[in-house]
Amino acid sequence: MNNLSSLVHLHFDKSANELGDIEKRVLAKAHARKVISTDINAALSAESSFGERMADNIARIGGSWAFITTFLVFLAVWCVVNTIILATGAFDPYPFIFLNLVLSMVAAIQAPIIMMSQNRQAERDRFEAAKDYEVNLKAELEVLSLHQKIDMQVMTEIAALREDIAKLTRKLGD
Repeated sequence: MNNLSSLVHLHFDKSANELGDIEKRVLAKAHARKVISTDINAALSAESSFGERMADNIARIGGSWAFITTFLVFLAVWCVVNTIILATGAFDPYPFIFLNLVLSMVAAIQAPIIMMSQNRQAERDRFEAAKDYEVNLKAELEVLSLHQKIDMQVMTEIAALREDIAKLTRKLGD
C-alpha cells in the first residue's frame, strides 16, 4: 500500500484518503497493469431484470419502421373493411370508436414502456460516461508514468554525461 500511496502522491495532487472510488480503482488497475473492461453490454445486461429487458425489446420493436409500416397497414385494412367491405354490417362503423379505444389502450401501455426504456438508456449513457472517464484517467496515468520513466532515463543519461565530462576534464588537466 505504501507503493500505492507514493503513486497517489505522484499522480494526484492529494492524499489517498481524498481520492474517490473511481480514482482508487483506476489507480489500482494501472498499478497492477490490468485493462479496464469497457464491455458495457455485458455489465448492464447482467444487472437488468426480465421486465427491463422486455421493456427494451418492446421499445426497440415499437420504434422500428417495420412496426410503423405494419401498424399503418393494419389501420388501412381496418378502415377499408369497416367502410367498404362491411358497409351495412360493420362491427366498427365510421367514426371508428372501437379503433380509437384500441389505439388509446395501445398508447397507454406503450408510453410507460418506452419511458422505462428511455430511463434505462439514460442509465446506460451515465454508465458509459463513467467507463469512458475511467479509461481516460488510466490513459492519463499511463502517460504520466511514461513521462516519469523518460525523465528518469534522461536524468540518468545526463548524470552519465556529466561523469564522462568530469573524467575527460581530469584527463585533460593531467
